[in-house]
Amino acid sequence: MVLIAAPARYRVRAFVALTKPRIIELLLVSTVPTMVVANRGLPSLWLMVATVVGGTLAAGGANAYNMYVDRDIDAIMERTKGRPLVTGEVSPSEALAFATVVEALAFVWLAVFVNVLSAVLALAACAFYVVVYTIWLKRTSTQNIVIGGAAGAVPVLIGWSSVTGEVGWAAVLLFGVVFFWTPPHFWALAIKYEADYAAASVPMMPVVQGHKSTATQMALYSIVVWVLTIAFWVVDDRGWIYFLTSMVVGALFTGGAVRLRGLTDPVQQAKESIRYFQFSITHLTVLFASLAVDQLVGWGV
Repeated sequence: MVLIAAPARYRVRAFVALTKPRIIELLLVSTVPTMVVANRGLPSLWLMVATVVGGTLAAGGANAYNMYVDRDIDAIMERTKGRPLVTGEVSPSEALAFATVVEALAFVWLAVFVNVLSAVLALAACAFYVVVYTIWLKRTSTQNIVIGGAAGAVPVLIGWSSVTGEVGWAAVLLFGVVFFWTPPHFWALAIKYEADYAAASVPMMPVVQGHKSTATQMALYSIVVWVLTIAFWVVDDRGWIYFLTSMVVGALFTGGAVRLRGLTDPVQQAKESIRYFQFSITHLTVLFASLAVDQLVGWGV
């Protein structure tokens, strides 16, 4: 057996870290269940694998571009000081080249093994995330994650188009679910790390408008998510498993934001915000898993 030398292992690990694997996992949570719903059953194993691989590469390339652009503020924020471009494990030129190669590979892979529409959607998501969110909005607007979060909702469209070759209204509704879910999800993290964003002069909502206003908006966005999940149940003729699951997790998602709004102690706010952030991941995972189960079990309305 050939063993990789320790320095080489560290370098590989550093390049993998550029792709933000944990964020990729979250993006892909919505892809496969969407494929199951769009196909009205399990798609071929190869199509699922090809779509997930292509989506992983596309998201990884976009995240690497993000780290390249944000390396200056990453060096200021405590939460991000360990990233490869800050520690020097990867040079800026290496990161830029890596991001470009990975993104190009993602486009070719999706175009060849899935379809051209999915490849174009993935490339558009990357461009939006890097140019609109990272370069433009992140450092200039409190609406940065609201608008920029659209890139994180595109995997739903990719999953749908990989099966159908098109994007229909049902797919747009699922896109809306993830789009409006993103601000409360991310603002919860921003409340926890408000001092970090303030030090880096990044105008995240909690920094500019404070905890109470941010939590109020989180609650409002969570209600919109709730409404869109019900709309999808109606439009796409989903069953009771999805409906009941969406009601429960939607209530908890909204209730958590309302509870966060009522806190005044900064320590409690930080604890509750990170708890809400973690639950938001559970919310999205369970919601989309229920879509797949609902389709496969077939308990109709």
